[in-house]
Amino acid sequence: MSLEAVPPATTVTEATLAPIDAIHARFEGRLVILGFGSIGQGVLPLLLRHVAMPRERITIVTAEPRGHEVAAEYGITFIETAATRENYADLLTPLLGAGDFLLNVSVDVSSVALITLCRELGALYLDTVVEPWGGLYTDPSLTPSERSNYALRESVLALPKDGPTAVLTHGANPGLVSHFVKQALLNIAAETGVPATAPVDRAGWAALAQTLGIKVIHIAERDTQAGTIPKRPGEFVNTWSIDGFVGEGNQPAELGWGTHEKTLPEDGRRHEFGCDAAIYLLRPGAGTRVRTWTPLEGPFHGFLVTHNEAISIADYYTVNDATGAATYRPTCHYAYHPCDGAVLSIHELAGKNWVMQTNKRLMVDEITTGMDELGVLLMGHAKGAYWYGSRLTIEEARRVAPHNNATSLQVTAAVLAGVIWAIENPNRGPVEADALDHERILEICAPYLGDVVGEYSDWTPLENREHLFPENVDRTDPWQFENFRVR
Repeated sequence: MSLEAVPPATTVTEATLAPIDAIHARFEGRLVILGFGSIGQGVLPLLLRHVAMPRERITIVTAEPRGHEVAAEYGITFIETAATRENYADLLTPLLGAGDFLLNVSVDVSSVALITLCRELGALYLDTVVEPWGGLYTDPSLTPSERSNYALRESVLALPKDGPTAVLTHGANPGLVSHFVKQALLNIAAETGVPATAPVDRAGWAALAQTLGIKVIHIAERDTQAGTIPKRPGEFVNTWSIDGFVGEGNQPAELGWGTHEKTLPEDGRRHEFGCDAAIYLLRPGAGTRVRTWTPLEGPFHGFLVTHNEAISIADYYTVNDATGAATYRPTCHYAYHPCDGAVLSIHELAGKNWVMQTNKRLMVDEITTGMDELGVLLMGHAKGAYWYGSRLTIEEARRVAPHNNATSLQVTAAVLAGVIWAIENPNRGPVEADALDHERILEICAPYLGDVVGEYSDWTPLENREHLFPENVDRTDPWQFENFRVR
């Protein structure tokens, strides 16, 4: 297999980084951080470093004592109270008003309810995932479609379009990866001789992707972080939110569905409402694997776990004809190989018929080695496949930011950038990552992403297939979903 690195112009170097202590925004309002797990604890020092605001105007509201010592370290008010369907409005209303900010990094608290409350109060808002009230992900009375991220996204998109800015699903993925896609498109255009300046609207970006011939976009991620404590039986370990990972892993596998796809999978279903940019499978994401590729790992099997960006990216890059029918759309989905301890945890979880282990351990301080290689893999263009993204080691993450590992820092850097963008653009209503200024976001995130690189490859999911056993593959088009899916 050949591997061709992109020229230096598309690689983030020390010379292009903003200063690590740069003040990017000033904020006079109050800030409420709802939830204080790994992401809340990791983003707090970044906010204090890059947003000029009084610490006494920051309040943490969380359901558990975890993180109390971090709040005390920075002198931040800490309220240990769970936000519930019954009390969230009474709990948050005294803490928020016009011009204030609700940073939602909680789980099991409805994003729609919180965005609606912020709209009524005149407060800005950001979350990293569209969350429902607790229990929806595993409610057997609901259909897979009703439990999907597609349905959750549609519920947010149905909200009024005006009002204070509410940045939707802006962590690493979903979030940061949408900005990687835009930069990757510009890089491919430059390398293939396609004249292109950064488009100014959604139609322009979709036209560029169509012109380049992008058929498939993977959010291709390999986490190699490892620590001193091995996974124990009956324990789920991970480098980021365990409840969040298990929740989305129990949802149906979902993917944006491209116009080049020939046949719907036999277990694939379309939704009967909404934008129709995605399908779902009658299988949990944590039980569905796909073939993918990253530069350092090479080929590997990743889990097709549902994520908002699989739907929003496919939707954003759709080209419609005069009748409204889609004439171009890329297939898009997550392809995730978590840390090895998490893979063992998923194997055990599946063996218990998706009933979660009793014990949970978030890996932070015990990590001794490894990195998170997170990027987007764009396939089908003139040069085959192109991966663009972040290679962040645990050593670099600890050097540049406290209370983070490599995985969490890719998330918290994007949260920081989304908060700053909302402060700079306070009256945009609900807005997804795909519609934000990718250059501004990447500028803010750059010091926290390690090496940001792009590499071309001639890899396809047909590589070395049928070497030992016969397989049902489509050799006329390597970019069909059935070629990526692991059976």
